[in-house]
Amino acid sequence: MPGEKVFLYTNIIIYAYDISAGEKHLIARKVVVDLWDSGIGLLSTQVLQEFFVSVTKKIQKPLDVRGAKEVVNDLMKWDMVVNDGETILGAIDIHQQYKYSFWDSMILYAAINGGASTLLSEDFTGGQTVLGTKIENPFRNSPPS
Repeated sequence: MPGEKVFLYTNIIIYAYDISAGEKHLIARKVVVDLWDSGIGLLSTQVLQEFFVSVTKKIQKPLDVRGAKEVVNDLMKWDMVVNDGETILGAIDIHQQYKYSFWDSMILYAAINGGASTLLSEDFTGGQTVLGTKIENPFRNSPPS
């Protein structure tokens, strides 16, 4: 539906740049390209920070710092939720009510605050809707990597 925003959890972007992730890499890459083409992608400052650390330190074939910085710079062209005090307080409420980790609650609140109709993640329970944002796992029907 035109005008809807889709928020990406950090792992989706990491898989898009982690060629060792197998089928998840292919699926995540398609998701990212589709969101680029449609212009409905949404991220937060937390997601970009986590992405940078993960792709330069934690994946099997890390990106160099310069390459990772270029990706972050490109992704900053998407709609961006800047985490602030409101985000922290909203995340605490979600953490209390839904029992997600605080850091996951920060991401979920950023998605909600940014007006996302959908949050794509493999780390939340797919199919759940929280404060109007539906959580979906794009890898649900794919084999584990």
